[in-house]
Amino acid sequence: MPAKEYKNNRVVENREQIEHHVREILRLIGEDADREGLLETPARVTRMYEEIFAGYEADMRDILGVAFDEKHEELVIVKDIVYYSLCEHHMAPFFGKVHIGYVPSGKIAGLSKFARLVEAITRRLQVQERVTSEIADILMEVLEPHGCMVVVEGEHLCMCSRGVKKPGSKTVTSAVRGLFRSDAASRAEFLSLIKD
Repeated sequence: MPAKEYKNNRVVENREQIEHHVREILRLIGEDADREGLLETPARVTRMYEEIFAGYEADMRDILGVAFDEKHEELVIVKDIVYYSLCEHHMAPFFGKVHIGYVPSGKIAGLSKFARLVEAITRRLQVQERVTSEIADILMEVLEPHGCMVVVEGEHLCMCSRGVKKPGSKTVTSAVRGLFRSDAASRAEFLSLIKD
């Protein structure tokens, strides 16, 4: 069965208004919204918003909701999950990788569920710090593991292409829950295993 595809239904319902406002933005920045290259831009931007803001329609807890009983109580890591999001401060893209580690306490989730969770959380206006915390908090709530650790790496175009203009700069955030807070050896094991 194919993965459930989300789209932002509010964008669909408000398509006409969004297209109108995109045309207005084009006009206000000095463009001719009626020139050939821009004629379909409002419609294209609106279709893009359906997809890149699909996280507003997703139930984060439902994504991990189908868990399997399993006696495995050792570290599980899903790493290098690529994500794309939009910074809520400038609506500029940021992107990178997410690394998730958890120690199950009797329940595990299918490995693809972690990528789906990351996608749902990042497909909305976000800040990297919140992405990191939300992933960890939902994992703790739904799977009830002994602990989890999430590391998110990001490159932010609001920092690379405007303002200080420092391309290649990376931001790294982490969230540490449960046994990873008190057990330095577990933290070290996770960090060593996510290195390239």
